[in-house]
Amino acid sequence: MSNNDILRRHGELGTFMIHVQHEQNSSWQGRITWMERNQTINFRSAWEMVKLIASAVEESSEEEVVRRDPSWSDDIE
Repeated sequence: MSNNDILRRHGELGTFMIHVQHEQNSSWQGRITWMERNQTINFRSAWEMVKLIASAVEESSEEEVVRRDPSWSDDIE
């Protein structure tokens, strides 16, 4: 499936392209791209990936972000 095919089938809350690079310690490590923002971030576990998706689709968040966890608002080169 091409990137254009994926974009045509996008979700209402957000579209994410996930690239699993490694599987280690019974979890995934890789990159996730938030397609609507064209922003990519690395994740260290499947749980971290799920947290990134949840934070992206959440309308408003009053929770503090733990600094060691990556977030969509971090400056990433």
